[in-house]
Amino acid sequence: MPDPLKDVQTIAELAKDAGLTVGAAESLTGGAVSSALARGSGAADWYRGCLVSYGEQVKYDVLGVTPGPLVSERCAEEMVRGVAELLGVDAAVSTTGAGGPGSEEGQPPGTVFVGIYLRGEVACHKLMLDGDPGEVVDGATEQALELLLDAMRGAKVS
Repeated sequence: MPDPLKDVQTIAELAKDAGLTVGAAESLTGGAVSSALARGSGAADWYRGCLVSYGEQVKYDVLGVTPGPLVSERCAEEMVRGVAELLGVDAAVSTTGAGGPGSEEGQPPGTVFVGIYLRGEVACHKLMLDGDPGEVVDGATEQALELLLDAMRGAKVS
């Protein structure tokens, strides 16, 4: 069973040690990533916030996502760039995908794209998760935070 909180304390420690501010943009996970990050030790010092962009118009108007498929690598990358700029953070994570139970935009349920931003560099990861919609959200949250942690481990102290 996924544990969305397993990496939060390490993210908090790395953010403080490396002088990183952190933010998030969520669609599929609907605020679960933000809720987990806010539980990190000293979050008020390093966590800047999250934009839950569940509706497509929010993605377009606030995050600058190009209209088109939203269950896509491009969308995850544009979401994470948009939120990094909006919040003025050093590191950010984004989630978009098809939680299920059916397919979405031709993508099977459990297809998740996670965008990672670290000091101007962007990477995207495609995940294929099993389970009902709640299990997909939990798994996506856990893996998104794990991917953020992996990126932060390579950060140099500012």
